[in-house]
Amino acid sequence: MGGLAGEEQHPGTLPVQHMGAGDHAFLCYDGEAPGWDVLAAFVWAGLVRGEKVIVLGPPHLGESEVRARLQEAPGLPAASGWERAQLELSSMRELILPQRRFTADRQWRRIVEETEAARGEGFSGLRTYIDMGWVADLGAGLDMMMDRERRAGHLFTDGFYSEICAYDRRRFPEPVLEAMCRAHPRNLLPRLGQLRCLHGNGTLRVIGEADLATAPRFAEALAALFGDSGASGAVTVDLRRTGFLSAACADELVRRITRAAAARPVRVRCSAGHALLLRRLGADPARLEVTG
Repeated sequence: MGGLAGEEQHPGTLPVQHMGAGDHAFLCYDGEAPGWDVLAAFVWAGLVRGEKVIVLGPPHLGESEVRARLQEAPGLPAASGWERAQLELSSMRELILPQRRFTADRQWRRIVEETEAARGEGFSGLRTYIDMGWVADLGAGLDMMMDRERRAGHLFTDGFYSEICAYDRRRFPEPVLEAMCRAHPRNLLPRLGQLRCLHGNGTLRVIGEADLATAPRFAEALAALFGDSGASGAVTVDLRRTGFLSAACADELVRRITRAAAARPVRVRCSAGHALLLRRLGADPARLEVTG
């Protein structure tokens, strides 16, 4: 499926594994059910970090189906999360009770209440996954929903609460999805294992997984970067939002750096783990800028 036009250059694009505390993220998915792999990774990270996790799944799916799909996710300690009351399945209908009509103020108050309850119970944070199918389910207007999304920033100011707003591409007009993508500070890759390469102004931002499956795209992006920057133009490869970096992709990057080093300044921004791999493959440490 093609992505939204605004997604390709969204400055906050990242894989779900890189979501941080206090992030408010947009997710656009295709199909009958949410991106189960993205949802499972979001839940897994919250449980591991000691956060309270609330999943407001698609209204057309029953709680038993959502629970079963989460239990099928490899390595996800969902059962222990339920046993400790750390993981909860709910819905927007339940969240806004006793009211039946959605209002942004009511939802905000309830989220604040849940946040304070999680804090009082000793959790390190609260994260929610909200499938936006609730808009049609509750008969709420798109304008009301969009206004809520644009003015929800106050929920995230202290870094305790984080949220994914998941939109089924088939249920919302494209202009609404474009606007909501821009309104969220973070834009998630729709599936695990994806690679997105954003290229401009002599910089290549590598987002997602650079592995065997995505190696051709990674190599193509490097070729475009080094080929388009001119004989002496400085280039930067930004790996700060890269998850897995295979040895083959790392070796391709080192060879590109080595060939270009004599003609132009080259810098790689990366994690300590990626820097270690690149150094072992022969990268000049002076060209590696380690962050995080």
